[in-house]
Order: sequence, then C-alpha cells, then structure tokens
Amino acid sequence: MPSSVSIREVGPRDGLQSENPIAVADKVRLINALSRTGLSRVEAVAFVHPRAIPQMANADEVWEAVDRNPDVRYSALVPNLKGADRALKAGFTELEVVVSASDTHNRKNINRSTDESLDALGELIATVHDGGATAEVIVATSFGCPYEGDIAASRVAWVVDRAVAAGADRVAFGDTTGMGTPRRVRELLEAVRASQPDIPILLHFHNTRGTALANVLTALEYGVTEFDASVGGLGGCPYAPGASGNLATEELVHMLHDMGIDTGVDLDALLEVAVMAEGLVGRELPSGVLRAGPRTRLTPL
Repeated sequence: MPSSVSIREVGPRDGLQSENPIAVADKVRLINALSRTGLSRVEAVAFVHPRAIPQMANADEVWEAVDRNPDVRYSALVPNLKGADRALKAGFTELEVVVSASDTHNRKNINRSTDESLDALGELIATVHDGGATAEVIVATSFGCPYEGDIAASRVAWVVDRAVAAGADRVAFGDTTGMGTPRRVRELLEAVRASQPDIPILLHFHNTRGTALANVLTALEYGVTEFDASVGGLGGCPYAPGASGNLATEELVHMLHDMGIDTGVDLDALLEVAVMAEGLVGRELPSGVLRAGPRTRLTPL
C-alpha cells in the first residue's frame, strides 16, 4: 500500500453541478472552507456556458473572490477552446477536459461523438500548453454507461491512447454511473497500463451501488495514489440518469487514515465543511461518517 494519497476535492464543481444553483458568495465560502482542511487539490469551477450547466454560471466571479491558499492546487473544467481561453485568462494552470468512452453519453454531454471530441483534443491541449497550463483528460463512463451499458476496458484504453497522442499530461477515469466494481477497476488499469505505463492516473468513483471504497482499495493495490472525492457525497452527473452519489471525501479520508495512509487532511475540519455544504444545498447529504457521530469514528492504530 502507498504511504500517502492525494485527494482532489470536486464538491465545488462536480458536486454543485447536480444541485440547485447557489449564490456566488456561497460557492466562494465552500471553496475557501475546503482549502483550510489540509486538502492539497480542489476542483474549483467549470468554464461552461450557463445555459448548459446553470449551476456553474459566474465561474470568473467565483474564482476572483476565492482566497487562494498557496498550499492548494486549484483546477478548472473546460469543455472547449472558448472555455480554455477563459480559464487561462483567469489564471488557472491546471485544466481538465472530459471525453466520454461512451459515444451516446458524449453526444448527450457535448453534442459530439467520442471520435469528434478526440479529433479536437490536439488543438485544445496545444492552447492549454501555450498558456502555461497542464491538461488532464477525464474519461467519463469508464466503467459503464446509462445508455449503452457495459464499456469494454479496451475501449477506454483506446480513448487514453488518443488522448496521450494529443498531448494529455495526465488522465482520469470517471465512474459516471457508479457501475464500477473491483473487477472492472482491475481490467481497466491493466488495459491502460499495457499501452500507457507512465501516464499519471486519477480515479473518480461514485458510490451509487455502494462499491466506491472497495474500488479505491483495488486501485491502491495497483499503485494508484490520486483520487477524486466530494465533500458530503455531493453530486452525480446531470447527463447520466440515476448516477447520484460521488464518493464522500470524509469517507475516503476516514478509511485511508485507519489504514495508516496519509492524506494531509484534518477529518474534523472536513466534517465541519460537510455540515456547511448541507446547509448550502438545503438537504441531508449521504456521508456515512457525517451521520455516524464522533464516538464511532475509527482512531488509526
């Protein structure tokens, strides 16, 4: 097992995009609070058209108001060249772009086939690099699709090969529908590593069917040390019916700390932010650690 793991908090972007829109000031409060928990990475905003995802409107205004912690790496999601230009002008140095392994999901998401999105990657990534930033390609529906069902690991590996050829600095794999299981994680990692042994990998799991932590454990055994998680379990995917339930950051931290794996995160501080997040979105979030209470939290041996 690795001695440490890097967690990217995605609640402010991936989490909030599935909730009712909240005020700019509340988005800023959430980002600032998360930045004080010891998290080393935060996905802050998405530079998308507000008609496409109203919850991500005012990204420039949000980012301008954030108290940026120098110990935190902030990233932004961009759908296209226009979004990349906006993110670069705002000062982001880590950008993410999503391509779905499922052709149907890709069309639902950005109105293009997977192949068309991959064809456009080269120009987008060149623009990102020219702007002094890195480009991460997130492969959505890596473990299954709500429209097409199972997605072959070989299909995901093909997307990665195309992304790397286009200049991607790193790749991430999204369990968009929560269909991931330890077997699927093993098959995907083995297929990708067979052709791209050196590309940095991050995994993003949903807990829709209760398998997220089991999938993390499997990935740890394969040497993966970077994971996405969302405070309180905020979010899902607006283009994947039934795909609620990002892995809660505090559940991931709780398990890793009990295994003796360092995250740098203050769990108590993170739980306070989860309570704040519940108030901001106006509903109870699914985090098991948040519901359990302090006396039932594990103390690492």
